[in-house]
Amino acid sequence: MSGDTGAATTQVSAAPAVPLVHNRTFDEIAVGDSAAIERTLRAEDIQLFAALSGDDNPQHLDATFAARSRFHGVIAHGMWSATLISAVLGTRLPGAGTIYLGQTLRFIAPVRVGDTLTVSLVVRERDERTRQLVLDCRAVDQDGRTVVEGEARVVAPDEKVSRPAAMLPQVRVEAGHPGAQRLLDHVRPLGAIRVAFVQPCNAVSLSSALEARAAGLVEPILVGPRARIEAIAAEHAIDLAGARIEDTAHSHAAAARAAELAVASEVEAIAKGSLHTDELMGALLPSAAGLRTKRRVSHCFLMQTPAYPRPFIITDAAINIAPTLEEKADIIRNAIDLAHAIGVSAPRVAILAAVETVNPRMPATLDAAALCKMADRGQIDGGVLDGPLAFDNAVSIAAARIKGITSPVAGMADILVVPDLESGNMLAKQLEYLGDAESAGIVLGLRVPVVLTSRADPADSRIASCALAVLLAHRYRTKPP
Repeated sequence: MSGDTGAATTQVSAAPAVPLVHNRTFDEIAVGDSAAIERTLRAEDIQLFAALSGDDNPQHLDATFAARSRFHGVIAHGMWSATLISAVLGTRLPGAGTIYLGQTLRFIAPVRVGDTLTVSLVVRERDERTRQLVLDCRAVDQDGRTVVEGEARVVAPDEKVSRPAAMLPQVRVEAGHPGAQRLLDHVRPLGAIRVAFVQPCNAVSLSSALEARAAGLVEPILVGPRARIEAIAAEHAIDLAGARIEDTAHSHAAAARAAELAVASEVEAIAKGSLHTDELMGALLPSAAGLRTKRRVSHCFLMQTPAYPRPFIITDAAINIAPTLEEKADIIRNAIDLAHAIGVSAPRVAILAAVETVNPRMPATLDAAALCKMADRGQIDGGVLDGPLAFDNAVSIAAARIKGITSPVAGMADILVVPDLESGNMLAKQLEYLGDAESAGIVLGLRVPVVLTSRADPADSRIASCALAVLLAHRYRTKPP
C-alpha cells in the first residue's frame, strides 16, 4: 500500500472490441445442429427491398390499396423473409465460405410491419463425398405462427474462418422524387394566380415573389413602400420588370391593402413578406377586413420526410397558441380540407398527446377523446379520426402493434393534430432540421389562402408554400371556404 503522492493519474480505456466472424467447417457440423436469428420488420425494410428488387407492387407500398386487399393491409415481400434464411447460412451455420446451391420455399402466412420473425435452420443431412448439407428452414412470428418454411442445400466450407466483421454502410430510404417538385408538377398546369406579397422589403421575400412567378405559379402584386422595394431590388440585382407595385406608406398599410385586394377579388392569395406574422394576421382577422369565414383560422404544415412513406400535415403550429376543444375541431376541419385538396380522399387524423390512453389529468387526452366522439356524431366529417395517440403510435405501425393498439389511423396518419402551438412548432422544426423534411406552410379559414414563411425557410419551401396557395385558390373557385 502506498500513500497519496498527489500525482495526477491517467486512465486508458481499451478500444471497443471489433466483432469477429466465425464459421463452422463441414467436419464440425453434425445432423441436428441448428442456428437462428431474429428480425423485426420495419416499414423501411419493405421500401428498401422494393428499391433493390424493383418490385413496387402496391400491396407492399400503398396502404390505401393494401387495405382493400385480401390481407387488409401492407405486407412484406415474400422474398424478404427468404433473405433472412440466407443471412443465417452466411453468418451462423455454416457461416463464412458457404456456397448456396438451392432453396425451396413455402410462403404460409403474411408478414406485417412490426412482426418479429425467428428464422431457424436445422441440419437434416450430411454428404461426406460432396461436403454438402441439407437444412430444414423455418420462420416463425412472435405469435408462434410459421410464415415460411422450406429446405436449403449448401456446400459447407472446409477452411476455418475467424476474422473481423465487415462494416456495413448505413442506408436510409429517401423518396424517389422530391416532394416539393412533385407538388409543383401537379400545380403548375392549373395556371398562375394573382398573389399579394405584403411588405417584400428584404432580398429573401422579394426574390421569393419573383421566383414563384418564374416557376409559373403566381402573378405577384408587391404591396409595400415603392421606394424601399425598388432600393432592395437595385441593391441585390433583382429584376422587377413586369411586377405590379401597390405603393403604401408602411407595413400596417401594406397588410390592410392586401386585405382590400383580396376582398375585391383582385388577388386570390396573400403571402407574408418582411413584416411580422402578428402584424399581417392582425390586418386580416378582424371582421371588418371582410375575409373571415365561419371557421377558426389555422395553419397547416404539409411535410414529407424520408422516414415516412407519405406526405403528412401538422396542425396547428403557427396561429392558435392553446386552442380550445371547439377551436381544435375547426383546426381539424381545415386540415381535412387541405388533405382533400392534395388528393387524400379520406385522410387519417391522429390527435396527438403524450400517451395513447385517456387521462383526466392530461387535458389533451380528454380533447382527443371528445373530438373522436364528435366525428362519430358527424360533427367533423371527411376524415377518419383517432386519439389520443402518442407520436410513435401515430406514425409507426410497429410501435402501435407493440402497444396493442388496433386502429385505422395508428401508424398511417395523414394529419397530426398537436395539442398546442409550442409542441407543433417544435415538432415541425425538428422534422425539418433533424429529419431532412421538406415542408410547405399555409393558413386556412379565410376567404383566401395565406402563405406564411420565415426568413430561415429554404427557397424550395417558399415555392412549395406558394404552390399550396395556388392549389387552394383554384379549389376555392368552385368550393369557397
